[in-house]
Amino acid sequence: MRMLEEFDPYFAKKLDEIDADYKEKMPFDEKTYQLICFALAIRSRSAPCVRKHFRGAMMAGATVKEISYTLALVMRESAGGDDCWTHDALGDWGELLKNDIVCSCMK
Repeated sequence: MRMLEEFDPYFAKKLDEIDADYKEKMPFDEKTYQLICFALAIRSRSAPCVRKHFRGAMMAGATVKEISYTLALVMRESAGGDDCWTHDALGDWGELLKNDIVCSCMK
């Protein structure tokens, strides 16, 4: 956000307002919120956000076991999505083997 704050302070301010609005209307407790944000940070591969929400979850009363479960859940759900996507992308892989595959990566 540092770049946004410098070059588009209006947009950065609006994001802060959205954050405040979400906090005000949040339908769950702080621990649940932090665990959800932790999961999303992992999935989006944001190291600063992973650290922020790990700490936030701990401060909100989450145990290391709950945080570890959240991490495992993200990994499992991601693996499932990767599995489905790969099978969809390959389709009938047997048919792929019947064709001459030409790819510079196979040299």
